[in-house]
Amino acid sequence: MSRNLPVTTREGVSTFFNTLLVDLRLALRNVLRQRRRSYIAILAIGFGVVAMMLSAGFIEWILHETREDAIANQYGHIQVVRPGFHDGGQADPFAFLLPSASPALSVLAQAPGVRSIAPRLVFNGLVSHGESTLTFIGEGVDPANDPALRNLHVVKGKKLSSSDEKGILMGVGLAENLGVKAGDTVVLLVNTSSGGINAVEGTVVGLTFTAMKGIDDAILRVSIDMARDLLRVSGSHVWITTLQRTELTDGFVERLKHEASLRTFEVVPWTRLADFYNKTVELFSRQIGVVKLIIALIIVLSISNTMTMNVMERTVEIGTAMALGIKRKRILALFLLEGLLVGMLGGAIGIVVGYLLAMLASTIGIPMPPAPGMTEGFDAAIIVTPRIILEAAALSVMTTLLASIYPSWRASRLEIVDALRHNR
Repeated sequence: MSRNLPVTTREGVSTFFNTLLVDLRLALRNVLRQRRRSYIAILAIGFGVVAMMLSAGFIEWILHETREDAIANQYGHIQVVRPGFHDGGQADPFAFLLPSASPALSVLAQAPGVRSIAPRLVFNGLVSHGESTLTFIGEGVDPANDPALRNLHVVKGKKLSSSDEKGILMGVGLAENLGVKAGDTVVLLVNTSSGGINAVEGTVVGLTFTAMKGIDDAILRVSIDMARDLLRVSGSHVWITTLQRTELTDGFVERLKHEASLRTFEVVPWTRLADFYNKTVELFSRQIGVVKLIIALIIVLSISNTMTMNVMERTVEIGTAMALGIKRKRILALFLLEGLLVGMLGGAIGIVVGYLLAMLASTIGIPMPPAPGMTEGFDAAIIVTPRIILEAAALSVMTTLLASIYPSWRASRLEIVDALRHNR
């Protein structure tokens, strides 16, 4: 491509790059010349970058764990339901039943990226043990494929299996309030699809813990076959679809919209259901935005002060350079390059140190007290993603350039005579 350029154009490009290379060398030498001041500025930038990476990485871990926990224990990646189920299903659940067999199930099972498909039947009623009776929220699940059972924490007893025809998994809070333990027998009482009442006796095979007290105090799970017999129905309310990776969700939903067999159903991604997660993302995004703003202000003030001191100490040098024919725009570019080099060095050091500290903290674990609604503490970690690294690099470079604009402009606008007489 350069062979087709006019000679004057090639010479101009060559001159530009040669000048830029010379200015970069001068800028680096000037940065190293004022070592103490440059080191302080670089450390300030590095400290800001480390603080930003650790805070953003900690929030990233919280959001990741909240998201994956919601997907695993509640929603799955995608739910296929009757249109309107999530709005009116609580009032009339039997009007939104899905068939037990459908061509749509085959389409879902054969789609690339699908890990499992599990029917789920939602119901509620009364559970009794001895003289105690409490209300419950129940789920009929597929013991082999439902993601909620794969990731459920069973504190006593065992997980529900396909061989447990009358087995019941009960939340630890509900079991404590009811006065039952693993191995005890309880009675479930519900309203059937025909408007009657049906009851079944089952055995508590295990007690589950989800860290959410509101759920643990009300939830119980039985096999989908037991739930169907109890409610006297043959279908389910939801087809829980789990994917290989959460990142596949949006593309998978778009593909399903074009499937003819699914047009009579509603395909709902987990993002529409996880209201708590969405509000958490919004809250933490604002918080990390404030953190970035504070760090940016610290860097801008630090670099602006450093560059201003450089201009004041090199006023005579600047006047001499302009007296020798150096243009003002080159003086401006030279000081901007100095600020850019300081920002790049500070950003690089901050990114390396921040990444190492994040890995160390994640390896050791960060002890956290129980969050609101939880009953046990946990060990947190820090996740440093490529996006966080890019944001850290952009923060260090853009803030130093911004801080260098006024001192650089001030240096380029000095009068030659006044600059030469400075300090005389």
